[in-house]
Amino acid sequence: MPADIRLAVATNAETLARIRQPLANRDIHAEHVPVSERTLPLDGSLGEFDAGFVFPSRLMEGGVADAMLDVPWVNSREDILRSRNKAGALARLSAADVPTPKSVLVSNPVNDDDLEAVWAQFDAPVVVKPNSTTRGTGIAKVSDFDSLLGVTDYLDLVHDYRATGDRSYLIQEYLPDARDYRVMTIDGEYVGAVERRLPEDALAEGRWKHNVHRGAEATGVDLDPELRELAERAARALDIDWLGVDVLVTEEGAVVNETNARPTVDTATKYESDFYDRLAALIRRLLQADVGGGVEPL
Repeated sequence: MPADIRLAVATNAETLARIRQPLANRDIHAEHVPVSERTLPLDGSLGEFDAGFVFPSRLMEGGVADAMLDVPWVNSREDILRSRNKAGALARLSAADVPTPKSVLVSNPVNDDDLEAVWAQFDAPVVVKPNSTTRGTGIAKVSDFDSLLGVTDYLDLVHDYRATGDRSYLIQEYLPDARDYRVMTIDGEYVGAVERRLPEDALAEGRWKHNVHRGAEATGVDLDPELRELAERAARALDIDWLGVDVLVTEEGAVVNETNARPTVDTATKYESDFYDRLAALIRRLLQADVGGGVEPL
């Protein structure tokens, strides 16, 4: 295993800017490798690297990058799919006795009678979300059955397009006034958390999505031990080394709402002091396992 590691990072965004120097201080040199929104000769090269972080979000382009780079990834394509499939992740978590919101998967096409039967299982309002989008994209809150049909009519139109890969969505219970935490885990262990909250003026306007990309603010928190353990149980149940776990907390308790195998890294002050030591150790152990040397404990 090389002393200095070259790390291919497929996304040139906040995460790369934040991890570059801390990892360089640990002899891991992160560089952006663009794999989408470009032309790419298939007999060309993306450069020489030792590992990748994280498998590209566009899976087709990711397959090309994987073939060209021929490196182990944090996380792999399989890890990304296991987390991105919201219904699949929730089913795995439920099977592992990790609490999750009440949810029903709808695999299109279904008729209105089927949807009405699902509607009858919930107290209004409900949340409707595409099964495999991120950053809050396409998520709607509906308060009556007619509105639910209006939302699903639009989904029917999208799913009628033959190139649409995922033709499923979730109907999920709405948890009003829930506190929203993004918990970071490495190797199934807690390494930090932020609470995501909308500004007061946004709340006054009736907005309810707590995604940072939709205007929420992320504040570092010292998470309660039971919530740390909940996130760790979720990460171990999904068997994903590098994972963001979204935890919603109400007066009735805490649930794991979603997970993200491509989580955005926030500023280091919002995480545990050994956050980058653990991340660097994960990358090095990935490389060691790839060359057949086994896996070192942290």
